[in-house]
Amino acid sequence: MDQKPLKLEERGLSFDGKVLYPFINGAYRLVPEKNYTDSFGFQWNKFPKTQIDRFSKQLEQSSERFWKETGWAKKDLEGKNVLEVGSGAGRFTQILLEESGANIYSVDYSSAVEANYKNNGPNNRLKLFQASVYELPFEEKQFDYVLCLGVLQHTPDFEKSVECLAKMVKPGGEIAIDFYEQRGWYTKIHSKYIFRPITKRLDHKSLLRMIEKNANWLIRLYKFLYSFHIGFMTRFIPICDIRNTLPSDIEGETLKEWVILDTFDMLSPAHDHPQSISRVKGWLSKLMRVNFAGHVFLNSGQAAVIRATGM
Repeated sequence: MDQKPLKLEERGLSFDGKVLYPFINGAYRLVPEKNYTDSFGFQWNKFPKTQIDRFSKQLEQSSERFWKETGWAKKDLEGKNVLEVGSGAGRFTQILLEESGANIYSVDYSSAVEANYKNNGPNNRLKLFQASVYELPFEEKQFDYVLCLGVLQHTPDFEKSVECLAKMVKPGGEIAIDFYEQRGWYTKIHSKYIFRPITKRLDHKSLLRMIEKNANWLIRLYKFLYSFHIGFMTRFIPICDIRNTLPSDIEGETLKEWVILDTFDMLSPAHDHPQSISRVKGWLSKLMRVNFAGHVFLNSGQAAVIRATGM
């Protein structure tokens, strides 16, 4: 990289010992401890290993999702600088570290950076930041690759979030994003949007206990509805979409753990703003050259994905 990716003087952030922002549990902290992503900090520190391929090698779901959604080639990432925004417990951080030779600048707005550090640090190719997508501590147009998976729908201003990410991509660099898709008026006729006005306001521990207590019978009900070819009814019960979002080959306690995690992820976030692919493509087209806008098919269902190149 020709220029330093950090706004050292402007942000007062340095790796030479002159640090104006605290460095706690492996990450630089640039935002208040409490913010709208508290549920994710709670979630990923409670389930730090669930989605990490290293701890569930038979699944390798994160690796499949990363390479298929980004469309990137491992050899092209060698020595490149990658900005990962919304890294959570580090499921894709692990893939970048172990399956490529990239240098990773990984950002999350929540305290999930602590889970990421436990899973992937220390590593001299990884630098972690608890920071906002709206105030990233980096120079613009400095990254070869920018990645944001499973995040944008949970930000307060989806369009502004896309703009902030696009600014980080150098000319000729690439960005890959995914998001919850708004397919039509029926998208929000779903248990998630019916219950969320209540559940997102509950204490995180109370909500988790409620989900844990009811997980077994909800899983049985979900499977029962599909067995009688009325799977469309599952959208009205407060459980994640097992058939279309989770790995297809998990059962027993592993399935229950994933269901509890994904159901909490469904009901707890402060923000959930699905968008149509065409709308997000339109926003990004004003800033970059869009190369792909559509669906990517995975073992765990399909994802709405957009890839673009910096100009």
